[in-house]
Amino acid sequence: MSSKYIGLMSGTSLDGIDAALISIDKDGCVHFEHSISAELPRELKKDILQLCSTSHDEIELLGKTDRKIGQVFAEAALALCASANIKTTDVTAVGSHGQTVRHRPPDNSRDYRNAFTLQIGDPNTIAEISGITTVGDFRRRDIAAAGQGAPLVPAFHAAAFADPLEERIILNIGGMANVSILKKNGDVTGFDTGPGNVLMDSWIQHCQQLNYDRNGEWAASGSVDPALLQYFLQSNYYRQTGPKSTGREQFNMQTIEEALKVFPCIAAPDVQATLLELTARSICDAIEKSSTANSSLFLCGGGSANLALCQRLKILLPSHAINDTSALGIPPDWVEAVAFGWIAHQTLNHLPGNIPAVTGAKGSRILGAIYPA
Repeated sequence: MSSKYIGLMSGTSLDGIDAALISIDKDGCVHFEHSISAELPRELKKDILQLCSTSHDEIELLGKTDRKIGQVFAEAALALCASANIKTTDVTAVGSHGQTVRHRPPDNSRDYRNAFTLQIGDPNTIAEISGITTVGDFRRRDIAAAGQGAPLVPAFHAAAFADPLEERIILNIGGMANVSILKKNGDVTGFDTGPGNVLMDSWIQHCQQLNYDRNGEWAASGSVDPALLQYFLQSNYYRQTGPKSTGREQFNMQTIEEALKVFPCIAAPDVQATLLELTARSICDAIEKSSTANSSLFLCGGGSANLALCQRLKILLPSHAINDTSALGIPPDWVEAVAFGWIAHQTLNHLPGNIPAVTGAKGSRILGAIYPA
């Protein structure tokens, strides 16, 4: 007998809400069944971005935005059920990642007792509107256990994609990029490599008022500026070893603006080309340091649709066979949403959802809180 779960995800890119319907059979195997995307209303997206940095009257805005996100997440879950032609009573639970508005993990300058992460999108509201038990607030238990709270998806990657016959790398390119290294012997490592789409999206939004650079076409029209690239690569984040995680707190529009004060005369398409190269280089450097040659690389996340970026990865990683996760049974756009449906299943079954070797937590932990329908 299989149980159905809905995974809801809105990432750093703020490009919409991903809703995925999965079933999990008695052996724990995950089966992808259906999916939809829902847009984030423009004003809501604006409020989320405002909350990602210090602003006036933050608590008032936080409270209102928390409820609003919960409402649109619930609507996405109901729309998914309607699209899949199932009843809400057929769904065991919703696993809602929520929307990250601040991520301050432990590092050399911050004691883990002062670290925190905050994802909003009130699970009470999701459960009330959808009528489906909701599991949310996944990251803070890992933080409480001295972990990074991220990335969490390597635990799912290991459960769904590991193969004892070959080493596999799962590369998720969302707003930030993260890798999971799945060893043949069952060991798993993983961490955020740095920016995925976030800087490229920020720059094209600033210059052209577009949400993203389709297929990397604008980046491909420019040329990489070597000096600007080296400036970006001097970030301390790239010199840190895992466990590590990052977010908009480190990589944002201000990152670009500060760099352009040092290099003020670079043409806008060349800036975009350099940002794409930064994403590609930081990913490839991390993979080369953490994996063996000739391992198989599988892409997922929105960045897997950026043709220029994918071509660059193939050039920089010639010894790795590169595919996307559709070859493993889950389309690349839906892996993260599926992962949080799976983590909800782990929570309800009193099973851990983190990997201490990845997050740095003191041990395996059951993640999240349960909000009954």
